[in-house]
Amino acid sequence: MKMIKKMAIGLLVLFIIAQFFRPEKNAGKLSSIDSFLAETNPSDDVEIVLNQTCFDCHSNVTKYPWYNNITPVNYWLASHIQDGKKHLNVSNWEGNSTKRKDHKFEELIEMVEAKEMPLKSYTYTHFEAKLTEQQIKSVVNWAKLVRIKYSLEPRPQ
Repeated sequence: MKMIKKMAIGLLVLFIIAQFFRPEKNAGKLSSIDSFLAETNPSDDVEIVLNQTCFDCHSNVTKYPWYNNITPVNYWLASHIQDGKKHLNVSNWEGNSTKRKDHKFEELIEMVEAKEMPLKSYTYTHFEAKLTEQQIKSVVNWAKLVRIKYSLEPRPQ
């Protein structure tokens, strides 16, 4: 019994010490999304979906939930955000070629239609991010229109 009590106290002390170590926050400027929104021109309902389900992990701006203050949860969230930005970061949209942008929208359509995005782990704590069939349809239709726009743009030879 003494051993279990010592181990529990040791774990508690480690947990408390861990709270002083935190990953860097994804705290960019909201204006970094403006060029993406201006170029892709989502409807109001699609922009709401993007704000509620996409931008936390796919931009340089994250609205952190209260539980981000708990280590090790904050490291888990930081890992998700870093991985999401690696696949698509709308804050860096201007620096991409038309070909890359078109490809990102192709992937977006595939992931949303397959209901792989947003991640299930994200929707567990962000109930508003669970997409309805109508929202999926709206996002996919918007993405297809954007792809048409990109297909009409001249490509460098």
